Amino acid sequence: MSTASITPKRPSTLRGGQLPKWAPWAIAAGSVALGLGISAAAGLHSSIQWALIAAILYVLGTYVIAARVENRRQAKDRVVTSLVWVAFLLAVVPLASLVWSTVQRGVKVLDVYFLTHSMGVVADSETGGGIYHAILGTLEQVGLATLIAAPVGVLTAIYLVEYGRGNLARAVTFFVDVMTGIPSIVAGLFILSLMLMFEMEPFGFAGSLALAILMMPVVVRSTEEMLKLVPNELREASLALGVPKWRTILKVVLPTSLGGITTGIMLSIARIAGETAPVLLLVFGSKFINANPFEGAQASLPLYIYQQYGSGEVTAYDRAWAASLTLIAFVMILNLVARGIARWKAPKTGR
Repeated sequence: MSTASITPKRPSTLRGGQLPKWAPWAIAAGSVALGLGISAAAGLHSSIQWALIAAILYVLGTYVIAARVENRRQAKDRVVTSLVWVAFLLAVVPLASLVWSTVQRGVKVLDVYFLTHSMGVVADSETGGGIYHAILGTLEQVGLATLIAAPVGVLTAIYLVEYGRGNLARAVTFFVDVMTGIPSIVAGLFILSLMLMFEMEPFGFAGSLALAILMMPVVVRSTEEMLKLVPNELREASLALGVPKWRTILKVVLPTSLGGITTGIMLSIARIAGETAPVLLLVFGSKFINANPFEGAQASLPLYIYQQYGSGEVTAYDRAWAASLTLIAFVMILNLVARGIARWKAPKTGR
């Protein structure tokens, strides 16, 4: 029997001390308790102040404890991880607070009657009324804007990716970048100047034109990125079989990237659904139901919220919060639909 077979193995000394998995949670709990104690002793009544104190204590406590138990390199790694978690909470907490406040105040008057009736002859100081006219206006204005912006944006992206070369492509890319950051009020003023030139009255389609201007660059950018993700091998294989380029784009490139393109369009719809400034300038708002977006003033959810909250009446505040909750639910549904389409149309990776 060899000596190596009876010699006991020594434990590895390359691995130093390590904090248990529950250590970050314990440090977080201790930081929160210590932050509350410091805030109470200092007479700080703001929850934001004690939360910031607790976050600073959490980062410092993580570094000190990890440096003592493990090593400084591992402590730095844990500090960076702690900073990521703190930044995540700083982003999520205000969003969760906003959603909670909207739900808490919006459910007071949100019911079937509120969703199926308009303001009509109801004054802002009176109870009752609803948002049916605003929902109808939002659906029509956003729908018309999508019918204008989605085809133009997708075709522009196809040109930039598949055909764009030279000065024209660079100019189109430059103007798309400029339009991405254009304020919504500028788009509204542009359409308003055209309306004044032709002596036109406010109507819903004018708001759709301004919303389409805001939507186009988002569609172009998202579609362009999705088309760039399509492997060139697919294009080359189709062209090698003698298929024309336009048919390759139609039958190969677009179906491959359809999920991402649809997701980008849905997200751009959610982006314009809450715009108020263009609608305020061009649509003007109405308390009555107007199903014709090409004639007469028309309401929309963002404009309804603005007008109700600006009236200063308690009953109007309740209606504004309920309309805000409806608008958030509308945007949330669009995002869920976009995620579902993206997952449904995603390329299959199974063997």
